[in-house]
Amino acid sequence: MNMTPRDRLVLGIAAACFLIIFIIEEFAPANVVGAYGYVLPILLVAVLRNRMLMLVTVLACVAATYSGLLQPTKPGRFQAAVINRTVVVGVLLSVAYLGVSWEQRKAREAEARAALARETENLLKTNAQLVEAKDRLNRSERLAAVGQLVASVAHEVGTPLHSIAWHVQALAEEPSLTPEMKKRVTVIDEQLTRVVRIIQDLLSSTRPAQPKPQWLPVVNVVTPATALMEPAFHAKDIAMVVEIPDRLPLVWADAEKMQQVLVNILANAIAATPRQGMVRIRVASREATPDEFARGHRMADAMGPMVITIMVQDTGCGMPEADTQRAFEPFFTTKAVGKGTGLGLFLSRGTVEAHGGGLAIVSDVGRGTTVTITLPGMQPDPASTA
Repeated sequence: MNMTPRDRLVLGIAAACFLIIFIIEEFAPANVVGAYGYVLPILLVAVLRNRMLMLVTVLACVAATYSGLLQPTKPGRFQAAVINRTVVVGVLLSVAYLGVSWEQRKAREAEARAALARETENLLKTNAQLVEAKDRLNRSERLAAVGQLVASVAHEVGTPLHSIAWHVQALAEEPSLTPEMKKRVTVIDEQLTRVVRIIQDLLSSTRPAQPKPQWLPVVNVVTPATALMEPAFHAKDIAMVVEIPDRLPLVWADAEKMQQVLVNILANAIAATPRQGMVRIRVASREATPDEFARGHRMADAMGPMVITIMVQDTGCGMPEADTQRAFEPFFTTKAVGKGTGLGLFLSRGTVEAHGGGLAIVSDVGRGTTVTITLPGMQPDPASTA
């Protein structure tokens, strides 16, 4: 039988009490009151909730009680001593029975409480699973609505976009265009072509085409997006600061898809930032957390221990905590009616996660918002970069 230190202590105290009472009985056998002291070791052993120990203790106490009869008594007192000690034995047996019953009831109550705690925990887990299932169902319904909306918009927008693209191409052939104007027209033509291709992808499938990432310098992802958005920053008199350190690891990215994500984030930053504000784009690398490494390694086998972070920080109005928590929900937007669909961050997060990365947002009302893109990184081979 395995006994805890507490059980050994209780058993030792019970044995000590038994010996003390037995010695007292030896010196005063005529005083049967001392035999009632055997109740104490019986109660102590009852706490241990062990039937075998209780049986041994009761037998020992009964035997010790009747052992007083072996001592010499006055003539005619033996029969009274037998009756008195039998009464004591009856009390001891009753106490033993009540003690065992009481401890058994306490044990059953403890088991019932433990079972209730387990059931409560299971109910809480089940409730959490139900809430999660409800959220998944809501997201599925929103995604279904997104699919219908995207298909409708793609169909309606496709024709005018082709017309715009034709006019842009015709404008590019005008001999009076200056080199700067030609540069702008080229950018417009490239982006129109990209939009048309995106629409074609949407119409050809119920979901956008999956990204096709590769290892490339992070500047190839950030610079085209900032160059495209530069006129919008100038038009609103917002400063754009780009910080891209040298010797960064390569980033696992589909350049076109990630440029689309950055353009969406920068457009949100412009909308939230007042005139003469500032938007800072910081690119850095750091050691990946275990979760980031596991997520990134599933998409990029050659991923190293580092991740690339692209942080877009504005000095705009910021968002309250409740809006920040809902920022990635489809169709949720803080913009005025007709100014946004609420799909930008939702689709952007899906694109980033398809790369094995993550997208996080932190906002402080009155101080601005920071959106951080995390992507798998790989340190380039020095031999290949020499």
